[in-house]
Order: sequence, then structure tokens, then C-alpha cells
Amino acid sequence: MKVKKFIAPSMNEAMKMIRTELGRDAVILHSKEIHTGGLFGLFAKKRIEVLAGIDPDPLPLRASESAAPSLPEGREGGDGLLAAELREVKALVRQMAGRPSSLLYPPPLMNAERRLTQQGVEDVYIRQVMDRLLERWYADKGGRSPAAVAGWVKEAVRDMLMPLPFLPAATGQKKYVVLLGPTGVGKTTTLAKMAGRAVLEHGKKVGFITTDTYRIAAIDQLKTYAHILQAPLEVCYHADDFRAAKRRLADCDLVFVDTAGRNFRNPQYVTELQQTIEFDSETETFLVFAATGKHDDMKAIYARFSRLPLSRLIITKLDETDSYGAVFNLLLDSRLGAAYFTNGQNVPDDMIEASADRLVHLLVGAGPW
Repeated sequence: MKVKKFIAPSMNEAMKMIRTELGRDAVILHSKEIHTGGLFGLFAKKRIEVLAGIDPDPLPLRASESAAPSLPEGREGGDGLLAAELREVKALVRQMAGRPSSLLYPPPLMNAERRLTQQGVEDVYIRQVMDRLLERWYADKGGRSPAAVAGWVKEAVRDMLMPLPFLPAATGQKKYVVLLGPTGVGKTTTLAKMAGRAVLEHGKKVGFITTDTYRIAAIDQLKTYAHILQAPLEVCYHADDFRAAKRRLADCDLVFVDTAGRNFRNPQYVTELQQTIEFDSETETFLVFAATGKHDDMKAIYARFSRLPLSRLIITKLDETDSYGAVFNLLLDSRLGAAYFTNGQNVPDDMIEASADRLVHLLVGAGPW
């Protein structure tokens, strides 16, 4: 890409200069108002500084030109020129990262960036995706359709998620399944879904323990699920109760542990969990988030609960939002991966195994945008 700076008295004059020198296909990358001349900051003249670029596609060579002469020693060949061009464009994009996206990328890439921004993806992750798109854009000039760009976005997002462990609960490997999380994320309903599947699909004998003694309704809700599954339920107020409950449920294949959803900003909450529940080698611990939450709150919640031995995440309420960037950010921030996504209140049906492909589809959609 050929990039040049123009300074003119007005935008109209700048546009004339750009068309004259770079042609009508030139793209404005950046513009700002500057002041030149004057004395000690006085009587300076207002000017417009415009950064413009052009990316002309090379014309096909005539037969007589097919045998091109070799480059003089010390100059780069085509690959070197392409690499230099990519470095120049990437440097320009990073330099102007705070500017409006419309001044940075060709329209199909601009649409991709807009989609990720609207979804709430963090800037640091958007930059990673856009770096890859720029490389593809300048390396593959023959396939730059909006549909192709949408495919590039999906590949980039999927590759970022693939190293994470998207695995369901390991039924039967660990006896105690503990769900943690703030209030209102659907821990009790999700616990019932997991227990229901263990009974109906795997023939397991299950039991319940709840430490959520702060809400009578929570105990009643879990009692209802326990009755339907013909599973015993133990209510625990402190560590001695928890140890006694484990002894009484010794013949169960799986024991699902519900916890109170109190204010996560209070550090005493996590301390009480540590004092009540035995997080040992027989315990698998899931931190539950609602997809409707704000990313800043998710980060704060994760920071608070990361003191505990977390296994994976569970994301609930995917049916209650159209924005999934916060979930994407959370997974990459925590590096924990996810076990399940839930998308409704029906027990045990509205729960699916989490995967990178499912999240890519939610985040990016069918495209193009």
C-alpha cells in the first residue's frame, strides 16, 4: 500500500490533491486539524492534515513482459515487498488504534470489526482478529468477497478458542460436583439439569447438598428437583454439617452441591465457602456466569472466585441476549474453557455441551454483515 500525507487549507483542497496524485481509488486513512506558522502560538494558520493510501492491483503482464528482469542485488522480491507492505499497514493500524474504524480498514474488514465491537469483544482481542484479517486481505487479493471475509473471521475466532478445554462434566470420574457463582445466574436450575442427565442418561444414583441457607425459596426449589429425581437432599450450615452430609450420601454415585448466590464483592463470601466445602481431589468445581452479565463484573467475579480450585465455567442464559462478546472475553481471560451452555429453564433439556464452534456461531453468526 502506498501511503502519503497531505496538508491543505481545507478538506476540499486536500481531496483535490489526493485525487491528482493517488487517483480516485485512494482511501482516506486519517484526518485531523493542525495549526502551522505563527509566533509563540499566535496567528497560526489552520490546516487539514490527511493521510491517504492506495492499493492498486497490478495489471496482468503482456506476453512480451512475462520474462521480467531480475531485481538488482540488495532489493527484495515480491514476497519481501508484500511483507514490507503488511508491516507498514499493521504499524499504521496500531498507531491509530484509537481512531474510528472507518478510517482504518477496507469496507469488508471494517464491517468485521464493527460486528466484533457490537458484540462487546475487548479491543485487545479485536486487534488480534484484525491483524489476521489484514494478512489475509493483502495475501489473497483474489478472494476478498464479504462472504470470504466472514469465513476468515470465523477461523480467527475459532483458532483463539481452540486451545481452551471445552469439556462437559466428567460423569463418574469425580463424585462431588460443586457450582459456584453470584446471585441470579441460575446455579440451582443448572445443578438440576446436570443431575437429571446423570440419572436419565447415565443411570447414576445422585444426591444433593445445599449450603444456600440464606434463601428459603432456594431450598424449596432444590427439594422439588430432589423429589422428582427421588434423590436425597442434605442442608448444610457449616463444615461439620458438610462432612456429615457426605457420610450420609456415601452410597451415591454423584453428589451435586448448590451454594448461595451472595454479593460476590464481599470477600467474606469466598472465605465462608472455603470453610464449609471440602475442595479436595474428589471434587469438580464449576463457576457459573450468565451471558447477560457485563464483562467488567465478570472479571471481578472471576478474580474473587479464582482463590478456589476451579475446573471449568458454565455459561447460562444464552437465550436472553444477542451479545456474546463478554463470554468470549471471559473464556480467553480465564483460560478455563467451558463445560456447558444453557439456553432456557426446561430441566434437563435446555443445556448443551459447550464448544468453540457453538460460541463462534453465536458471536459471528452466518455473515456477511
